[in-house]
Order: sequence, then C-alpha cells, then structure tokens
Amino acid sequence: MRINARLDQTHAQMLESLKHSEHLTTTEVLKNALDLYYEQRKLKHKTNIQRLLDSDFIGCGEGSEDLSESYKHDLTESLQDKYDFD
Repeated sequence: MRINARLDQTHAQMLESLKHSEHLTTTEVLKNALDLYYEQRKLKHKTNIQRLLDSDFIGCGEGSEDLSESYKHDLTESLQDKYDFD
C-alpha cells in the first residue's frame, strides 16, 4: 500500500531526525511507529479488560425476567422487607 501523508514542520523534522539517526527509510520509520502504536493499543485494551475482571465487577445473579422494567418495584419491596417499612 502506498501512503501519501502531509506532515507539519515539527513532525517532518522528527521523521527526518529518526531516518538519519537510525539509518532507516521513511517506510521503515512508519512501519515501526505503526507496530509500536498497535502494540500499545492492544496492551491498553488487555489491561482494561484485566482490570475489570480483577475488580469482581463482573458476576451473575438471579432475578425476574423483566428486571429491567421492574427493578424499582423489586428494590422498594426488598428495602421494605429489610427495614420493616410499610
């Protein structure tokens, strides 16, 4: 795939600096940058999933099939039973 990109002066200087200091072509610099960015994104995604799994936030429970519609009523009844409210 061919890529045609416009860079501002700062990024163009960064690219040229990397090319000269690392003895790389523009293609190699872009490939390395994409590899690094892709790996960072994968790691971040894994980290977020692992944090969620470690938090014990994910679980299961039992309830009525229409819980999304009746949760207020069910919660009110549960609290009334727990605290002897009428």
